[in-house]
Amino acid sequence: MAHFCKIGKGSKVLTVEVVHNNIATTEQVGIDFLNNLYGTNDVWKQTFTDGTRKNYAGVGYKYDQTRDAFIPPKPYISWILNETLVFGKHQLLYLTQKIDIIGMKQIKLGI
Repeated sequence: MAHFCKIGKGSKVLTVEVVHNNIATTEQVGIDFLNNLYGTNDVWKQTFTDGTRKNYAGVGYKYDQTRDAFIPPKPYISWILNETLVFGKHQLLYLTQKIDIIGMKQIKLGI
């Protein structure tokens, strides 16, 4: 099965739809199928579970065209995106920043 995300304002994922592989033989064919099905001309991007486009997208994720990646929502405003730390395959994760007051050195902790 192929999974497609409808992209809205601010590049936010609004919904994720499933299309059978017999129909969605390519990404563009799947996009055309969904637009014909709904009678729209919406922006769709395929999302994958294998690390393609970094993360499997869900509602609330953002599609970053420059990275060709789905970015998860920030759990907290102070968290920063880390593109080098990888758990699994090609995931983009957020890190917290904690300041050690005594040593005045910055420590990044993966959460």
